[in-house]
This record gives sequence, C-alpha cells and structure tokens, in this order.
Amino acid sequence: MTEQPRSSKSRAYRMRQRAENVEETRQRIVEATGLLHESVGPARTTIAAIADRAGVTRLTVYRHFPDEESLFAACSAHWTSRQRPPDPARWGRIADPEQRLRVGLNDLYRFYGEGEPMLRRIYRDWDVLPAALQDGLSARDAAFRDVLLKPFGASRRQRQLKAAVGHAVSFWTWRSLCVENGMTNRSAASLMTTFALAAGRGQAH
Repeated sequence: MTEQPRSSKSRAYRMRQRAENVEETRQRIVEATGLLHESVGPARTTIAAIADRAGVTRLTVYRHFPDEESLFAACSAHWTSRQRPPDPARWGRIADPEQRLRVGLNDLYRFYGEGEPMLRRIYRDWDVLPAALQDGLSARDAAFRDVLLKPFGASRRQRQLKAAVGHAVSFWTWRSLCVENGMTNRSAASLMTTFALAAGRGQAH
C-alpha cells in the first residue's frame, strides 16, 4: 500500500485543525450569547457584548451567524440540550384526564423551575425574539395544552376548559404561583388542576 505523501498528510492535518478551530470559535459565541441572554436578556444583548465575552471580533460573530435568527436558533438548541425538558409523550400514556393534567403540570412546572433564569428573560423580551422562535414557543405551549386536553373529549364547556388549561401551562402562571407567591410546584399543579376541572364543569367564575 502506497504511503500518503508527507505534504498531503500535513495539508489534511491543517484542514482538520482549521475545522476544529472554527467549531470551537462558533461554540464560544453560542455559549457567550446564552450567558448574556440568561443574565441580561435578549433585549440587552448586543453583538459587541457577545464578541467581547467570546473573545472574538464582531466580524467573527457575523461570519458565523450572519443573521439574528441563526444565532438565536443555535443558542436555543444549546440551552435546550442542557435541560431536562417536559415529556408530553409520557403524559399522553395516562388515560385519566385529571391524572394526566396533574402529572403534566408537575412535569412542566419542574422544567420552568429548573430553567427560570433563562425562561424569564426570554418571555420578558418576547417582542425582540425572531418570529421563528416566537412561533416555535407558541406552538410548543399549544401542544402541551392540547395533550393535556385530549382525554377530556368533547365538552359543552370546551372553550372554558381550553382557556383554563392554556392558562395553567403558561410560564407566567407558574412564576406567579411559585416564585411570587411561594407555592411548591406540586401544590401549584394541584391548584391549577382543580381550577381547570372546575372551569370544565362550569364552576369557575
């Protein structure tokens, strides 16, 4: 077998090193963006601040992420990969409507609690988020709501029940109950389960 020329080996090594350096730089930019989003929020995060924290130039940031949407998408994916997200597929295996609602809200509130610093600033700065991220978050919340609603089936008070469960899955509902008013995730999930069931029976005013 013919040995590869030394020049070819050297060129391949340099190309591999360059690719690794590019990926390392990209990762530093993503991590810097995430830290700023979590500490000051997207609205106060500037490209200059990202570049400074990542130890690169503003031009380098733009070279890796030419638009805001690509930077937010990479940052969101990186943050999510380090979390323990809710598991609506597990909720969906619970046939009893009340139990599914209680289990699902407990799981969701646990996630909100673990990710509160980032989630609070993301939802607070909603208006500056790229449209694709807004749409994705809205669709995710609607999907959580719909999984929890499904076992209730058709109801004369479906509209009230849908509104109540939609309110229950909101990050701000969790934060009001657990952060501002000191409830535990379990007690907050129990309260909102009772509220939603009452709305479905027409007993909530």
